Amino acid sequence: MKLIFLGPPGAGKGTIATRLAEDEGIPHISTGDIFRENIRNETELGKKVKAILDSGDLVPDELTVELVKDRVSQPDAAAGFVLDGFPRTVPQADALAEFAPVDKVLNFVLDEDEIIRRLSGRRVHKPSGRTYHVLFSPPNEEGKDDVTGEELIIRDDDKPEAIKNRLAVYEKQTAPLIEYYRSRGLLVDIDSAPKPEEVYASVRKELGLA
Repeated sequence: MKLIFLGPPGAGKGTIATRLAEDEGIPHISTGDIFRENIRNETELGKKVKAILDSGDLVPDELTVELVKDRVSQPDAAAGFVLDGFPRTVPQADALAEFAPVDKVLNFVLDEDEIIRRLSGRRVHKPSGRTYHVLFSPPNEEGKDDVTGEELIIRDDDKPEAIKNRLAVYEKQTAPLIEYYRSRGLLVDIDSAPKPEEVYASVRKELGLA
């Protein structure tokens, strides 16, 4: 089961991808996680990626393709995978088709106002990566990590101006993938507005796993 999860930032696809991967015993491959690991470790790639992401832009194709190609070649991905955050552009999709053709593409749909509401409320404990949300999963003490009591931060790319930039970039570069995969008979739309449990049930039904 080789899957792609598409959708704008904040649509919740990462949460669903993580759960599906765990339940089905396949890796959840998130380019965002790979990038953040490099940023945390302050590698040369990480420094380049951080500057790009902080501005709300996307990482160049050639950097991303090489990371993903290496990852899907690992033994744990032999039975399938869930790709989250890749491909972002038609050239990336063309590259992926060469080394790892997919079975289905799930497109998570959510309107812009709700995306901004969701993303601007996110708070992160930088050392651990633990994530909270002021509306949906607030910390026990406002602005503090539950485990360490340390300050939570708002990621630069979660500030409203960066979110709007990210959505504009998404619309320009990534939205064409929706038509790309729809025309190939691989795309299924998923309504991301309901509660995560309902969205997850919809996903399993679409994949024939319900």
